[in-house]
Amino acid sequence: MSIPTPHIEAKKDEIAPLVLMPGDPLRAKMIADTFLDDVIQFNTVRNMFGYTGSYKGKRVSVMGSGMGMPSIGIYSFELFAFYGVEKIVRIGSCGAYTKDLKLYDVLLAERAYSESSYAKTQSGSYDSIYTYPSIELNRAIEENAKQLAIPITKGTIHSSDVFYRENFEDYQTIFADHQAIAVEMEAFALFHNAAMTGKQAACLLTVSDSLVTKEATTSEERQTAFTKMMEIALSLA
Repeated sequence: MSIPTPHIEAKKDEIAPLVLMPGDPLRAKMIADTFLDDVIQFNTVRNMFGYTGSYKGKRVSVMGSGMGMPSIGIYSFELFAFYGVEKIVRIGSCGAYTKDLKLYDVLLAERAYSESSYAKTQSGSYDSIYTYPSIELNRAIEENAKQLAIPITKGTIHSSDVFYRENFEDYQTIFADHQAIAVEMEAFALFHNAAMTGKQAACLLTVSDSLVTKEATTSEERQTAFTKMMEIALSLA
């Protein structure tokens, strides 16, 4: 496939080797506007905004992934396979499956469990229910969080294909069977694409709501207030 791709209009070398990927393209814009200097916008296709700039003198890109594994599957694969991106860190929101996680807690995924067929469909024979982040990248994230004095929780996350489950209490079984402490919708596919392309991926999440306590943040708070995980991820640059 040539550059530009069907979904990313960037020219060669407009995207940095490190890309931060929030689900919401408006969150990508907020990160670029708030944290980056000398910003260029490299993508507007389908309003999936992407930006490259510098953070403390280091080049970094940020781009929305959209919601769900099919969406992040497209964007992360094109970034890895065609744009020379070496590392993608998903920075997203999640719902807590345990009362031990509070609103705004930061979570680092150690593995992703999913019922999804994404990995099997993408690569044919792959049928594991777990995918894994880069150990090296996770270690760097842990070190950055320590230096920034930002506490993080590590654990298994659940990547779900369905937001509106018929029975929301299913989370109790998933928590018991797979030790998944929170739910989101993208990391399983991102980790798989990284493994298939020989690249690195990680997933930092902020707790936006709790299936246990029923507490929840607003959509505006999810767009603008999850700054701790952003600072940790940006420090990777």
